[in-house]
Amino acid sequence: MKHVFPLLLAGSLSLVASTPTTAQKAPSPYRTRFAVDGSIIAGELAVSGFGLYRSMQRSGLNATELAALRKEDVPKFDRFSAGYFSERAQTASDLLCYPSLVIAPGLLALSPAIRSHYGQTLALYVQTVLAADALFTTSIGNIPRYRPFLYGPEGGDLRTSRIQTNSFFAGHTAHTAAATFFAAKVFHDYNPDSPAQPYVWGAAAAVPAAVAYFRIQAGKHFLSDNIVGYAVGATAGVVVPQLHKVAARRGISMSPLQGVNVNGYSYSGLSLSKQL
Repeated sequence: MKHVFPLLLAGSLSLVASTPTTAQKAPSPYRTRFAVDGSIIAGELAVSGFGLYRSMQRSGLNATELAALRKEDVPKFDRFSAGYFSERAQTASDLLCYPSLVIAPGLLALSPAIRSHYGQTLALYVQTVLAADALFTTSIGNIPRYRPFLYGPEGGDLRTSRIQTNSFFAGHTAHTAAATFFAAKVFHDYNPDSPAQPYVWGAAAAVPAAVAYFRIQAGKHFLSDNIVGYAVGATAGVVVPQLHKVAARRGISMSPLQGVNVNGYSYSGLSLSKQL
């Protein structure tokens, strides 16, 4: 996952800078500002980079440490997958995760309303995925956990790699969920009355769940790692766009108010009216 996000960030600041928030054909449900969102994206990258640096300072396990690993030390909730290993499942998880990072926001361009604000949408997308990535790298940089396949005999040279203590939490699952739930959330905000809503949200939930399944079968992450990763990604995918939504004021206006009350005193002030 670490190689994807510098590329995402490389174009993010220019996307925010080039995204107009006015003079669009149709109003956007979101508000973005370069000074704010550009700073957030830069901060997310800094956090991600520091977490990645922390994780890379950790050394791999030696033969003695590997021999000392026991399945009985794994919590019962996760123990069933201790020792799993599958290169095919690893490949399947990659083929689901990495394309989804491009396909999910790409499908949004099929909507004319979203396409007219696509620069803004992509800037929000980068901010969303980087939010999930910042939490992911912070976690693996500070919470070492052995991957499930280390509790079995397979894996070859991978068993002594420094990233084999990066089990918590599942990055593939988190990033996929961030991408798919972001796409579903944006679709919902632009098309709140669309009959396709159940299918869009269903697909958004199913794809990262499939990634989580293959990550378990591959021996890369325990079930709890994937549950946390799924929750982190889905939360980022929904919360980041929601925080940028324009408040629904629906034509609230203020007008002068003058008159005489029942006691004969004059008064003046402002009245609020709401245009429905």
